[in-house]
Amino acid sequence: MTVKTASPITSITVTPNTATIGTQQQFAADVKGTGTFSSTVTWTVKCSGCAGMSAGTISSSGVYDTPFPAPATVVVTATSTQDATASGSVTVTLTPPATSAGPALTVDAAKKTHAISPYIYGMNAFTLSSDAEKAVNLSVDRWGGDATSRYNYKLDVTNSASDWYYENNQWATGQQDTSGFNQQVQNDLAVGAKTMGTVPVLGWIAKDSRTCSFTSTDFPSQAAFDPYRSSCGNGVYPQGVNGCTDANGCAITGVDPTKNSLKVDSSWSYDWVKYLVGKFGTAAKGGVAIYDLDNEPAWWDAVHRDVHPSPSTYDEVTNNGIATAEQIKNADSTAEVSGPVVDNWWNYFYSKKDMESGWGSGPCYSPWSNPVDRAAHGGVPFIEYYLQQFKAAETGYGGRLLDYLDLHTYFAGTYNGQGVGLASVGDTAEQKIRINSTRVFWDPTYTDPYYPQPNYTTDANYTAGCNTPLQAPQLIPMAQKWVANNYPGTKVAFTEYNWGGQESISGAIAQADVLGIFGEYGLDLATLWGAPDPKTQLPGLIAFEMYRNYDGKNSMFGDTALNATSADQGKLAVYSAERASDGALTIVVINKTYGPLTSTLALDNFASSGATAQVYQYSAADLTKIVAGPAAAITAPGGGGTTSTIAGSYPAQSITLLVVPK
Repeated sequence: MTVKTASPITSITVTPNTATIGTQQQFAADVKGTGTFSSTVTWTVKCSGCAGMSAGTISSSGVYDTPFPAPATVVVTATSTQDATASGSVTVTLTPPATSAGPALTVDAAKKTHAISPYIYGMNAFTLSSDAEKAVNLSVDRWGGDATSRYNYKLDVTNSASDWYYENNQWATGQQDTSGFNQQVQNDLAVGAKTMGTVPVLGWIAKDSRTCSFTSTDFPSQAAFDPYRSSCGNGVYPQGVNGCTDANGCAITGVDPTKNSLKVDSSWSYDWVKYLVGKFGTAAKGGVAIYDLDNEPAWWDAVHRDVHPSPSTYDEVTNNGIATAEQIKNADSTAEVSGPVVDNWWNYFYSKKDMESGWGSGPCYSPWSNPVDRAAHGGVPFIEYYLQQFKAAETGYGGRLLDYLDLHTYFAGTYNGQGVGLASVGDTAEQKIRINSTRVFWDPTYTDPYYPQPNYTTDANYTAGCNTPLQAPQLIPMAQKWVANNYPGTKVAFTEYNWGGQESISGAIAQADVLGIFGEYGLDLATLWGAPDPKTQLPGLIAFEMYRNYDGKNSMFGDTALNATSADQGKLAVYSAERASDGALTIVVINKTYGPLTSTLALDNFASSGATAQVYQYSAADLTKIVAGPAAAITAPGGGGTTSTIAGSYPAQSITLLVVPK
């Protein structure tokens, strides 16, 4: 389409007029004019009447990334940078890729690899209603996060820390017996979910429901104050105040921690657990099942800097963790303990003291640059040291003190400098990064520029240069290896993770893939952070339902993993398990592409009692529910063979569950 404009630009023609969904399309602008003129343009893409669907995104150079789901057409416009009244537009038809043959899929019913823990299907679900918990048949409900670190169970109050102006607030009722945490335990009991609580290790709890650390009286010239409680500030001086020369502001130091908090030791946890046992019974009798040893110690000196201004160390996190674990076990010997609840890649290998020391040490100014704390502890990586010390403490205590190695795994990929985890869906380029980055949990060929090798001086691959090589995180095998080498028998828990896009089919695809990976690689427990909102993020919930309640009757994916392979896991991912209750094979197939794929699934060493498999599917065609589709024919082995087959068609961006009777 050409738009005639005033001099000096006479016309701008934009091409092409089609784009294939799921691909990048380069657009061009043919700018014509008179005399001396500029051919430089800016690009925009719009979609009117698209009923809330995205139009996609277009870069400054005219590279267009389509959305998914996609409208029938969008309008791409090029506008002259010399004359803003001169522009050209084209209506672009968005076409889906044609149906194509997908990779071969195989499930071997004779190769049972391991039991799948039901506790990998958990959430930090204290914001969910009971109805939503029931819909996903929730297995574990974690009560954690920054606000739980300083929770006072006697008063039902907590401190919001740096998340919101360092304020003390009432959690629910302000009464011990009807506290917010107690309400969660009761809700979990009602739906059959195990409760995972959090106890303090950093040593401070909120003392009331009204005070804050950085008051306007004590520090009147702060950069910001709570718009709803103007007497409480953010604890930061702006540039030019009190000698601050940093354009980003300067943290106020030296605040009295007792202004809004009480100092406690590990006996506080004993008293709390003992109280909970009296109210709900022991863990073995249905009471609180698991206790997290605080939350993300790498950030205590930032998030909780009003009471904990110094960076955490090997000794503090480990020794205080052991003391607290002993108190928990003393109060309820059947309860499990999970720690150290570390969230930072570098904190897996170094303490926060090391990290801050490294950031201040040249020439590389990296977390590994000056690891004084690690060096003082024999050069042992932090997580491995933590496991070793808990193993040693078990001998003196006479029983296991750490049941789960607990990590937070915010490792979703990055798009345009921003992490896609906890983010909205974005265009198809962002969606591809989201879905591809689930490989971080297992794939030895997957690397990310944010996760280089730990680079301690005794590491086999140590380099003295500042540009350290990347390392494939392989989060699940890595954690399992740490346990096997340092404290065998400890289980592995990922108690916070989020891949974003929960409001979309893309987010559901990523979440379903993550759950399949957790089962296939033998993770023991996982709880999604940011439980999906049933009103605005239903796809994220339905990803869980595919494994936990696919038919509305609490029918579930199997509990014994089977060997399942795809010739291209990046296109069609496949996960399979045998269900103990009826011997059925359950198979999840995820189409990660933007076009329909066909594939014949080979079932090795399996004889079905029926001629068909049940089919349940979730796709962009209906984001409100899982759809029970027509039964799929099972072709029996021929000529004395042992392989049955199921021919399948998998819609673009879809999750399909096959239930094959035995």
